[in-house]
Amino acid sequence: MPRKLCARSALALAAALSAAALPLSSVAATDTDALIAQVKALAERVERLEAQNIQLRTALESDRISDTEPELATRLKAVEAQQQAMKGPAGKLAEAFDGISVEGSLTGMVQHASRNALADPTSGRSRANYRGDLAVTLPGGDFGASKGTAFVHARFGQGEGLGLRPTYTGTANSTTFSGTDPDDTQFTLAQAWYQLNMPLGEGDAHKATFTLGKIDPFGFFDQNAIADDETRHFSNNVFVHNPLLDSGGDIGADRFGFSPGAIAAYENTSDKAMPWGASLGVFGSGNGANFSGSSGRPFVIAQTWVSPRINQLPGTYRAYAWSNARGADFDGGEARHGGIGVSLDQRVSDDLTLFARYGHQTSGRVLFDNALTLGAELDGSAWQRGSDGLGVAFGMLRTSGRYASASAADPTGYGYAARGSERIGELFYRLHVNDHVEITPSLQVISRPAANADAKRIAVLGLRARVGF
Repeated sequence: MPRKLCARSALALAAALSAAALPLSSVAATDTDALIAQVKALAERVERLEAQNIQLRTALESDRISDTEPELATRLKAVEAQQQAMKGPAGKLAEAFDGISVEGSLTGMVQHASRNALADPTSGRSRANYRGDLAVTLPGGDFGASKGTAFVHARFGQGEGLGLRPTYTGTANSTTFSGTDPDDTQFTLAQAWYQLNMPLGEGDAHKATFTLGKIDPFGFFDQNAIADDETRHFSNNVFVHNPLLDSGGDIGADRFGFSPGAIAAYENTSDKAMPWGASLGVFGSGNGANFSGSSGRPFVIAQTWVSPRINQLPGTYRAYAWSNARGADFDGGEARHGGIGVSLDQRVSDDLTLFARYGHQTSGRVLFDNALTLGAELDGSAWQRGSDGLGVAFGMLRTSGRYASASAADPTGYGYAARGSERIGELFYRLHVNDHVEITPSLQVISRPAANADAKRIAVLGLRARVGF
């Protein structure tokens, strides 16, 4: 219809011009005849263009290339096919990696202590080590409104760090990761778990989460904003996790700190100013943690948390209780252990965050049965280094009554009579070099190690470097 109307309009215009030209002079008539001829030619050209346009549209409606269609359509289809062929592999690759995230870091540390601080003074006063972590998160499929996630974490490293005289601390260098062969890099599949996030009702205000696989229990329990990452914050083990669980051994994980287990969690964020949640975890313990024994008699931990915003500043307050049916007593026996703990972190200003942990042993023959750690981290905004961090922490590990009695009754067997508390302090400054590199010098002091009043103070200097991506 548009083509016919256009042609008719041109002819009508020509007829009108012809009629209007009748009264004119012979010269004017000659000009009018020329104009009419031009209009007729224009109308014919428009009609041909309309026909070609319809033919081109018809050809482009199909992806096939034919020798009967216009040359322009053939060229356009050829260019489109070439573009699709060029970006096809890239597009497929991008689609394949959609939803996949990769994180990694490489951390190296060297520490130095005096000879009288070492278990073997002839072994040297300095030790270096390195550790690498690579984590991949994969989409795990959708089940209605529920979304699945798969997580794989590989860890490798070499170097045991300094061997100190007996302490409750466990280790002054929590970045170590070594195997039985000092000449070979230790490698392990640290974590491999599947998680299902299930919204309860409309929206995301209420959510249940289920996790199953080989897991780091401290990734889900006893977390802390500034005291749970030994590659960026404090290095002494008592400031990384609750000392009763980690240094004391009640976590019951394998030698690298991982266990097979299952976690069920609930989260309520309907009140944005006061979100809260609860979780329950069951993990293999003892031989069950390294798959060499029964998974019965597990380590069980339950936690609840709340995240209020005090003066619009974030913080999280966690309380938990645990039971380990395969707890290790200080005299080598195996018995049920239990305890309770809290882990708190609160930002009190734009550049200052505080943390505190407390643990109390309720059952089990352990070296220390009460642990208190607290500290702070200040970023460098005050001196125009906002990405830097200055951290300080202090801890006390109190000797249990059972261990104090056993060591006092048999000082020859235990070497000394333990009483009171071991005290630990750590100071570090994290220097942000760029978006990937951080360098952190640190100082640790352990007084009354292993609650031995006669033992000399231990001082450890450290320098840590971390590359992350």
